[in-house]
Amino acid sequence: MKYTPKPIATEPAAKPSVKANTVKPKGTAHLKPPGEIRIIGGQYRRTKLTVPNHPGLRPTPDRVRETLFNWLGQDLTGWRCADVFAGTGVLGFEAASRGAADVLLCEQDPGLVAQLKAVQARLKASMVRIERGDGLSALKRLEAGSMQLVLIDPPFDSNVFEAALKAAGQAISPTGLVYLEAPRAWLDEELLPLGLKIHRSAKAGAVHFHLLVKSELLPEPPPA
Repeated sequence: MKYTPKPIATEPAAKPSVKANTVKPKGTAHLKPPGEIRIIGGQYRRTKLTVPNHPGLRPTPDRVRETLFNWLGQDLTGWRCADVFAGTGVLGFEAASRGAADVLLCEQDPGLVAQLKAVQARLKASMVRIERGDGLSALKRLEAGSMQLVLIDPPFDSNVFEAALKAAGQAISPTGLVYLEAPRAWLDEELLPLGLKIHRSAKAGAVHFHLLVKSELLPEPPPA
């Protein structure tokens, strides 16, 4: 701040103004790609993934991924997983890094698909399958009850959330899980008609993330 000397005057000096605290307005800074992210756990830990400046691309933050895989228990050995709006593929590669046996990455942008294939080759991740195409269509083609984990993280301005959740609920096994990342919190009242309900949920900045299970209650075991 530029210093202004007090004027010499017989009248009482004016009370100096106090600079008000300013709050940086909310904008789209939190949506800008960071340029590079890392896989945070498992055998591929510290592997760098490039984040190109691509419209709608919003890789899941480290803090959110850490919470998600803590919820999942870290060890995904033998799981079948699908990351159907893959983008950088960081969620799917995190699952593969933790022992998943089969991971489908679906992405429709050709540049991102090429990047996914390059990462897969560099890691020699034979458990990862990469498919170019529409994520919702890929979800609908999954065999009913075949997945232990479906990851849903589409662009926040898309209109596929409800249809994707319904398809994911059909794709997971009775004990399977659906991860949902969205610009708002989803409630059980709107998830129940889609066959799902909330198991865990949290918020980090502008990101609301949820771990969902099938809404049908599993039958209790017969008495011994």
